[in-house]
Amino acid sequence: MAAQYIDINKALTDRCRNSDGKAQQELYHLYAKQMFNVCMRIVNNSADAEDILQESFVEAFRLIHEFRGDSSFGAWLKKIVVNRSINNLKKRRLTLFEQVPDTEPIYEDVDNGNEIQYEVQKVHSAMLALPPGYRLVLSLYLLEGYDHAEIAQILNITESTSKSQYNRAKAKLREQLGITL
Repeated sequence: MAAQYIDINKALTDRCRNSDGKAQQELYHLYAKQMFNVCMRIVNNSADAEDILQESFVEAFRLIHEFRGDSSFGAWLKKIVVNRSINNLKKRRLTLFEQVPDTEPIYEDVDNGNEIQYEVQKVHSAMLALPPGYRLVLSLYLLEGYDHAEIAQILNITESTSKSQYNRAKAKLREQLGITL
C-alpha cells in the first residue's frame, strides 16, 4: 500500500481560513523563528524585528483568504515580512541606496577556487556593519533567494542598481573580512 502524502501546511491554512485560532498558533510556531531571522537581516534591530514579525502574522491571517496556494505559505508569508521590513526602513528614512548610473559596469562573481571558511559570527558581524542598502540587497539576494529583477521590483530601484549594490556589498564584506582576490 502506497503511503499517502499529507500537506500539513495546506490543512493548517485551510483551517486558518475558518478563523481557527489553534491553526494560526501552529502556523506561527512553524514560521516565527525563520521569519524573525528574515526581519533581523533586513532591519538589524530586534525590537523592530519583533514588531514586524507580529504585524506580518496579523496581516497574513487577515488576508489568508487571498492566499491561493500557488506557492508555499512560507513563501507567501516571507513576501509580507520582507515588504514590512523594507517599509520599516523607509519609515526610519534611511538612505538605502547610493545613486548609481545605469551605465556602471557590473562585475560578475569570480570563483577563484579557494574555499575559505570564516566563523559565522565574524561574517554576521561584518554583514551588520554594512550600510543598510548594501545589507538589504545582499540579504535579499544571498539569503532570501530573490534575483536582481525581483529585488529591483521590491525596492523600486533599477536592476543595475541592485547588482551594483550587491557587488559593492560583497567588496565591502571582503574588505572587512580581510579577503583578497
